Amino acid sequence: MHLRHATTHDVLACWFGVDRSTITRAIGEVRPLLAERGCTISPGVRLRTLAEVVNHLGTSGKTGIIDGTEIRVRRPAAGRKDRETFISGKNKQNAVKTMVVTDGDGRVTFCSPAKPGSCADITHARQLGLVKLLADGPAVEILADAGYQGLGAQTGGRVITPPHRKFKKNAPDWYEEMHERQRKAHSSRRIRVEHQGLIKFR
Repeated sequence: MHLRHATTHDVLACWFGVDRSTITRAIGEVRPLLAERGCTISPGVRLRTLAEVVNHLGTSGKTGIIDGTEIRVRRPAAGRKDRETFISGKNKQNAVKTMVVTDGDGRVTFCSPAKPGSCADITHARQLGLVKLLADGPAVEILADAGYQGLGAQTGGRVITPPHRKFKKNAPDWYEEMHERQRKAHSSRRIRVEHQGLIKFR
């Protein structure tokens, strides 16, 4: 239920009448088991690693979509050396972050191990080896939000992010209209990964 519908740990704890930490522990135990078996995309095809996902997208000609997803967690115990790294720069709360990759139909093909919430989306993608996989791998189109701007230049244009603003102040009306049109067009193409409820599994 957590992976299919992105249901939060708090909601699951309420539904099942248990403590939130029980849900968090159960998900932590089950996810490695699911990862070992891989994600079934079609009969005979299972994707277990990010490299396999990139190859699948390239050989099948499908567009990929990436996004960073944060999950709120309890504040780490006092005295823990990396305690502050769990504070999300976006939401200013304790969280862990994962990078999700879906295909154009919204099916999840990869969900990375969790990182502390302070880790930037683009940094997480680099640590996972996405830049090298795209630069050296098959021609594939990956849609991403503004948090991944900069990866396009490092991957030969394979990562596509919203257009940069060329005018920060006093932009002409024609530019504002064009920029907004381009931004909405990009957003509409990657809406499936933003709306977690549309994610489908097989």
